[in-house]
Amino acid sequence: MEGIDGTERFDSPGKGRGLRALRHFAVGELVFACPAYSYVLTVNERGAHCEHCFTRREDLSKCGKCKQAFYCNVDCQRGDWPLHKMECVAMCAYGENWCPSETVRLVARIIQKQKGTAEPTPSEKVLLLKEFESHLDKMDSEKDEMNQADIAALQHFYSKHLHDLPGEQALIELFAQVNCNGFTIEDEELSHLGSAVFPDVALMNHSCSPNVIVTYKGTVAEVRAVKEINPGDEIFNSYIDLLYPTEDRKERLLDSYFFTCECTECTTKSKDKAKMAIRKLSTRPEPQEILSMVRYAKNVIEEFRRAKHYKTPSELLEMCELSLEKMGAIFADTNVYMLHMMYQAMGVCLYMQDWDGAMSYGEKIVHPYSVHYPAYSLNVASMYLKLGRLYLGLEKKSQGVKALKKALAIMEVAHGKDHHYVAEVKREIQEQK
Repeated sequence: MEGIDGTERFDSPGKGRGLRALRHFAVGELVFACPAYSYVLTVNERGAHCEHCFTRREDLSKCGKCKQAFYCNVDCQRGDWPLHKMECVAMCAYGENWCPSETVRLVARIIQKQKGTAEPTPSEKVLLLKEFESHLDKMDSEKDEMNQADIAALQHFYSKHLHDLPGEQALIELFAQVNCNGFTIEDEELSHLGSAVFPDVALMNHSCSPNVIVTYKGTVAEVRAVKEINPGDEIFNSYIDLLYPTEDRKERLLDSYFFTCECTECTTKSKDKAKMAIRKLSTRPEPQEILSMVRYAKNVIEEFRRAKHYKTPSELLEMCELSLEKMGAIFADTNVYMLHMMYQAMGVCLYMQDWDGAMSYGEKIVHPYSVHYPAYSLNVASMYLKLGRLYLGLEKKSQGVKALKKALAIMEVAHGKDHHYVAEVKREIQEQK
């Protein structure tokens, strides 16, 4: 493997392999870029984004055969055809009954790509896809069942169109590898665009206080420094949403990535008190009452996640409002469980085009976010961006420009000054002058 300039693969004590810097990287500097080894556009974004390069535009042309994939032009369609053709034929064969999950679609593309690729790809300068950890020995029965369901779906939808599928054991391992090492590609507002594997990006170990951030330019992952990185420093990315307290983060990392995090943030728990802020009352709630409310909060978050699939938007909004009222008896508005449900409520308001409601929630969220998240967080940038665009839509010009400028300050570091998302936001600000 050819390696990545300015970095090296090494054995990280207690973490296995990792990536470390061989030179200094300044805040905002590109550490490396990695094209996707394989990727799929999410079904909901078809027609809005090009299937091949993920460009967002209105004048896309559809595939003449399946009528479901859309492209910028003939070049993009030709570029995607080696991997789209098996999906195209399968979609035509199954019609409305074609419904594999995004993970199944991604794995099908990986298998198709592996058939024609013997040498390491430009996505594998420091880590080969076949070296991915699968953690099969640590998977519980629930994950096993999900894996088996995905394999069954792959065989059902693709076996006639993807010849010589790997054997059962190889598929079990591949799905486990993708589940543990896959990435979701998101836009500037953190809306889900698709799923991908970026082997070199997957080499980086996790920290809840990362020194790099991963953003996307089409189907290329870009890794930029968000802290000063010195020669010899390990390069750390974050695998999860960092809003939550230490116990929740550790639980999520153990469940999804099978390790116990011992980073500085998890050891010092320096932000936990602020994240778990209690409402100032004449009598402080008993520890048991607080624990009981934390249990309620975790349950309602999970219940809401499931309810998204079957409840109406107005029922979901009511669920948010009732839970916020109940939690608000003990938790401060800056408590992360309150912020979680406010964020969900904001999302529902946006979906229902209740712009004032969305703005009201956004205003409550944005400042606590900037306290709880690390510097140059995409979560903070996207919240300022959503809020700025809402303000402008509601003709609150000065507030809109102010919020967009705050988003821009973060995005110039996280996405880089030459990113098209940055150019878009600059244009939005310029239009208000």
